[in-house]
Amino acid sequence: MASPRTVEEIFKDYSSRRSALVRALTIEADEVYVQCDPEKENLCLYGHPNESWEVTLPAEEVPPELPEPALGINFARDGMTRKDWLSLVAVHSDCWLLSVGFYFGARLNRNERKRLFSMMNDLPTLFEIVTGRKPVEDKPSVDGGSKSKNSTKRSIDGQARNNSKLSYVEDEDEHGDTLCGSCGGNYNADEFWIGCDICERWYHGKCVKITPAKAESIKQYKCPSCSTKKSRH
Repeated sequence: MASPRTVEEIFKDYSSRRSALVRALTIEADEVYVQCDPEKENLCLYGHPNESWEVTLPAEEVPPELPEPALGINFARDGMTRKDWLSLVAVHSDCWLLSVGFYFGARLNRNERKRLFSMMNDLPTLFEIVTGRKPVEDKPSVDGGSKSKNSTKRSIDGQARNNSKLSYVEDEDEHGDTLCGSCGGNYNADEFWIGCDICERWYHGKCVKITPAKAESIKQYKCPSCSTKKSRH
């Protein structure tokens, strides 16, 4: 398969690898955590252009065909909390994605590189997604950064629901910083969202398979990650 050469081709490759890593560090984080056994040899987390991820040994050839991800992420797993470990892996994965993108973009001119970085930078970083942080350039919300948006979200019948974390986002200016905890995408005012009552992350209803009708019957919503954590204890 030919290496991507144009800005658009390189960005497509970047986006596909990124999508794989978003999934690996969020909805499929349990599987990554188990595979990163500290008793094994140096392991790396790869995101592939076909949107699959893989925890495996680094490439044997030196120098490698592409820049390599952080080596030995499994050794740090048990030395910190799960959340901190996933955040650390996310930071290193962000660096790796950029390095692969600019490896492919080495022959681009200055303006093309600038455009490529701008396209990459428009997407939330893995670190922002995993930690639930807002991009630094975003404006602080009027409630001082609280994740709860009950004051401005309403149920589908238009009535205020003070105790509900489900609904359509109404105010695009105020809530433009909202990122889906599953796919990492920005919200769309026409889409249904639901918030987890445990970790307070927000999700596209379609990403967690919750419809507006189903959400109406849920008293306390737990996202897939929080539901899994509870079942392990």
